[in-house]
Amino acid sequence: MSIKENLDKVRKLVGEKACLVAVSKTKPNEAIEEAYAAGQRVFGENKVQELVGKYESLPKDIKWHMIGHLQSNKVKYIAPFVSLIHGVDSQKLLKTINKEGAKCQRKVPCLLQVHIATEETKFGFSAEELVELLSPELLADLSFVDIQGVMGMASYVDDENQIRTEFRNLVDVFKRLKQSVFSTSDSFKEISMGMSGDFEKALEEGSTMVRVGSSIFGARNYNK
Repeated sequence: MSIKENLDKVRKLVGEKACLVAVSKTKPNEAIEEAYAAGQRVFGENKVQELVGKYESLPKDIKWHMIGHLQSNKVKYIAPFVSLIHGVDSQKLLKTINKEGAKCQRKVPCLLQVHIATEETKFGFSAEELVELLSPELLADLSFVDIQGVMGMASYVDDENQIRTEFRNLVDVFKRLKQSVFSTSDSFKEISMGMSGDFEKALEEGSTMVRVGSSIFGARNYNK
């Protein structure tokens, strides 16, 4: 099937329940242009250099999401334009984003990455770490960061119960933060969870944002 046909199929499944982030990492501009022509405007990249290159060469009404692990020394390259940083996983990164946001006088939208999977390789905070970290003092200092919600990745397993439990755990973390730290924040409303293999389960468990790549663009190009 074509990218447009794949996109239509995924859109039908996602419906109005969530924002669809088309994960275009490793894919050429032509593939993104095909999805763009079919009406897609939100795309996700996991490497800063590739993200910057695509931002500079593709239509300016595209909303670019940084979905990969972000190193502090790379924030300056994307702070002026990125629509959302999904994987904020340390206080150091939060403070760097704030510093770079101040330089371009822009509040940079972010999600806090929560470790919900069993794999040790996944990045993210624990729920306890987040509650401890997000003090009124720290949040007051982050005047150029707009924390809009949480993000998490479920374990890469076949056990549906485990995947759903991990998604529910992320929703619970979101609710706890919404009721406490972000009770007065209108922008804290996103739960980014679900990828090509599990986004339908994620939607059923309360996801507001899914990151779908191979189901739209085909298999990832691993030699890039």
